[in-house]
Amino acid sequence: MHRTVQEVTERVAARSARSRAAYLDRVGAAAREARERGPARTALGCANLAHGFAACSPADKLALRGAERPGVAIVSAYNDMLSAHQPYETYPAILKDAVREAGGVAQFAGGVPAMCDGVTQGRPGMELSLYSREVIAMATAIALSHDMFDGSLLLGVCDKIVPGLLIGALHFGHLPALFVPAGPMPSGLPNKVKARTRQLFAEGKIGRGAMLEAEAKSYHSPGTCTFYGTANSNQVLMEVMGLHLPGATFVNPGTELRDGLTRAAARRVVEITAHGDEYTPVAEVVDEKALVNAAVALLATGGSTNHTMHLVAIAAAAGFELRWDDLAELSRAVPLLTRMYPNGQADVNHFQAAGGMQVLIGDLLSAGLLHEDVLTVAGRGLSLYRSTPELKEGEVVWTERAAGSADLDVLRPPAEPFAPDGGIQMVGGNLGRAVGKVSAIRPEHRVVRAPARVFDDQAGLLAAFEAGELDGRDFIAVVRYQGPSANGMPELHKLTPPLAVLQDRGQRVALVTDGRMSGASGKVPAAIHLSPEAADGGPLALVRDGDPILLDLTTGTLELLVPAGELAGREPDGRPATDQEWVGTGRELFAAFRRAAAPADRGAGVFAISGAEGRP
Repeated sequence: MHRTVQEVTERVAARSARSRAAYLDRVGAAAREARERGPARTALGCANLAHGFAACSPADKLALRGAERPGVAIVSAYNDMLSAHQPYETYPAILKDAVREAGGVAQFAGGVPAMCDGVTQGRPGMELSLYSREVIAMATAIALSHDMFDGSLLLGVCDKIVPGLLIGALHFGHLPALFVPAGPMPSGLPNKVKARTRQLFAEGKIGRGAMLEAEAKSYHSPGTCTFYGTANSNQVLMEVMGLHLPGATFVNPGTELRDGLTRAAARRVVEITAHGDEYTPVAEVVDEKALVNAAVALLATGGSTNHTMHLVAIAAAAGFELRWDDLAELSRAVPLLTRMYPNGQADVNHFQAAGGMQVLIGDLLSAGLLHEDVLTVAGRGLSLYRSTPELKEGEVVWTERAAGSADLDVLRPPAEPFAPDGGIQMVGGNLGRAVGKVSAIRPEHRVVRAPARVFDDQAGLLAAFEAGELDGRDFIAVVRYQGPSANGMPELHKLTPPLAVLQDRGQRVALVTDGRMSGASGKVPAAIHLSPEAADGGPLALVRDGDPILLDLTTGTLELLVPAGELAGREPDGRPATDQEWVGTGRELFAAFRRAAAPADRGAGVFAISGAEGRP
């Protein structure tokens, strides 16, 4: 093992020893009961069980009356507004048939909400996006709470949805949990053309019709958006953590192989229940090694900065305390091995064609950057994920891929990386701590020293751009009161095109915010997820127009260049919206989340570390 990877893993385990042990004690008691008792439903009273199978077919009713067949929960984020989730419409019937053939009974246990960040960008609904992760986790818990199930199939792809499903599943850690992906849509309009078109629209050089036509050619069919944002970062992490079947991540929907993998997932979840020969509870899959493997894969691929929060929250659900310092240390040791938009022009289909997850995982294992000795839904050992799935006589078989990358412009081995370190940089200084996505920024743009231009929301910056107030001068845009406690920490992706326009004109620009940027954001240097946030009394609330700021993504420095004495004499400027003002689009329903949300560097969630509940 690479020394840094090993040391970070040991440190995460050591600091989390008490909470992880308490979590495993709780889960272990349920696991022992599951092994000894038989299917979970056998503990139900007759009336309870009758309710549980009342709507089933006669054959499934008969099976559920008995004590031989395991029950499998299907928990789905299907809706047909999200292109990534539209393929899930037909999955329940496929999964039920395959589970039945494998000797189990599957029931659709519950649906979870799935909002599309692409639709809500720049809209009030985006202020519910991060909170939806907690709602999804709770909805998953509700689905699994009926004590009818011995395993779960989790259907989700995008942004907050996969972390929410996994957090919920980890609170039922004695149950196996297997994610069933849907795959990316075929490639559409090239990413370079799409980005340029957005800038032309921001400059007013093309109209809405041309812009809509370009977007419709980019997002054009069922399947996940093909850029390497949070949705596809989710998929990479689930496979590296051993929660997908090997090679399942980037197979396109509507193909025979995709359908074969879906059926294979259903059969496999039956095999790994407590009543099969390979019991694989999700609590044992998601351990310190799996979490570090996920962080390594995120860094090696230049993945979404949203996972600097999601991974922390997932770790907490499994009883671990993962810190930004851990990610920062790993980032210095893990090379950047892929170029996918916004870090390059390729998309995930190009990555898949170059060798995809099998080459990436194999190369990282060979370099000692991933833990091999882990438990996965496919069995013991991450080397199983060097294998590529293919169809033979209608069944999926796996063959180990011996060849390396087929396209070194998209995927490289660790000995020939695109950069010697990972794509994410932690920055800090007298304004607090923040995250920067370095992999998408050209070297000449990674250091900006300029006066602050302060806004209390993204609408103010967009209005200033439209009015020409930002033309012809260097500045660092400070957009504050955008953190979890202020307004739910919306993504500020709409700021990328105007700031990119100014940068292309030769201005030195950057962004500093306690909000988030989309996983698709890049090009413009940014320090995001700033903690402590302005609404919680962070120094960002003290910044004034014209204050000099230094953002250095090469050294990890973020400094407000104002004498400490002068800063100490200032009162906070601006404020977040009050509960009375934070209304509309359902936002008022989430006011309690604002009051309970943790800081970004602790996952921005509302749940304590599992095993540490009630402790000071």
